[in-house]
Amino acid sequence: MKTGLIVEGGGMKCAYGAGVLDILLDNDVNFDYCIGVSAGAANAASFLAGQRDRNKRFYTIHVTDPNYLSVYSLLKTGSLFGLRYIYGDMTNEGGIDPLDYDAYMANPTEAYFPATDAVTGEANYFNKNELRRNEYEPIMATCSLPVACKPIEYEGHVYYDGGVADSIPIEHALEHGCDRIVFISSKPEDFRMPPQTGKMLYTMTLKRKYPGVVEGLNHRHEVYNKQLDKVKALEAEGKVMCFHPSADIKIGTFTKDPAVMMQLYDNGVEDTIKNINRLKDFLNGK
Repeated sequence: MKTGLIVEGGGMKCAYGAGVLDILLDNDVNFDYCIGVSAGAANAASFLAGQRDRNKRFYTIHVTDPNYLSVYSLLKTGSLFGLRYIYGDMTNEGGIDPLDYDAYMANPTEAYFPATDAVTGEANYFNKNELRRNEYEPIMATCSLPVACKPIEYEGHVYYDGGVADSIPIEHALEHGCDRIVFISSKPEDFRMPPQTGKMLYTMTLKRKYPGVVEGLNHRHEVYNKQLDKVKALEAEGKVMCFHPSADIKIGTFTKDPAVMMQLYDNGVEDTIKNINRLKDFLNGK
């Protein structure tokens, strides 16, 4: 039996997943396969490197740095999220909170993260073996929100956020042979994605150079809800186990309040502790 982990994106809402993953580390829960989207990819990297509390620090401490998420960053770099600061300066060796690259690469789990090719609008699935020490552009790429961030150029291609092309990569997990899949969502259990807001803005900004991204944003809600239906159907069959925030915590993609982040992180911790035995039974095929 092959076990898989899907970690959804969602900007600062991914503080919930950080809490879930830390409890998985506490309980030595491992997977054969892992795919993280957008901020979920960054969460997954710390998890696979075995760095407990690292994700929490990014949501509850580092978020106050004006280079992280701010109008200051937008004016300075052209991106609301300072992706090259977060996944470069901070994450590289010698940074204030580096990824343990050696531990990450030594982990036998297959790891992937989709980024959206800005020209074609199609998903490109980077794998962890494409990450080089102190060169984390593929993670920056999957986190690059259209309009809010400049696209990331890497090896002759230009990329935007992986959630545009594949928000819930359930088919990728199935195609890679996963029999039991854990899905960590950043959304409530009853969430359905509405049509993308800001259509006029993203169309005017992106249409000329990146029409594929505009098309992906236009239909993202349709694809997302079909993927969610697939996840729920597999959950009913006992092939997927989901973690959704159980607490009603008001938070947006760009929320910066460390106290709110901590509440969401704690909710992830509490939900996972409550369900840890059920999770272990699920992964063991019981």
